[in-house]
Amino acid sequence: MHSTSVLILVGALGMTLGAFLAFLAVRGRTSVERSEELEQRLREANNKIEDFQLQVNEHFDQTSQLVHNLTESYKEVHEYLSNSALRLSSQDIGRQMLKAGSGKLKDNDEKLQDIEPPRDWAPREPGAKGTLAEDYGLEKEAHEGS
Repeated sequence: MHSTSVLILVGALGMTLGAFLAFLAVRGRTSVERSEELEQRLREANNKIEDFQLQVNEHFDQTSQLVHNLTESYKEVHEYLSNSALRLSSQDIGRQMLKAGSGKLKDNDEKLQDIEPPRDWAPREPGAKGTLAEDYGLEKEAHEGS
């Protein structure tokens, strides 16, 4: 009997040890599979980040080029307008613009003091408000609304 109980005990220990080793083997495989899956995800994430960084770099390169083109166009327009203004204006004003350098005319020029701002040339009765007056037509609306 003694040998039967030892045999059962050894068999139970063998089965327990086998089950434990099988558990470790299966768990080891799943952890290897998990680590491989995590490594694959990490590679994909790195590739996405690199693609995004390339897109951002391309965006800023193109934006820089467009701003540069815009600046050059602005310079060309400014130069054209300056040259046209000098060519089309009187010689005195052209000389003053060249001397000023900033494009501003001198305020103390006698000829420029005679220049008046645009007027309201819309026809009106003497003493009446012109169409450019801020309160033009408001009296009519007040009387019509009453």
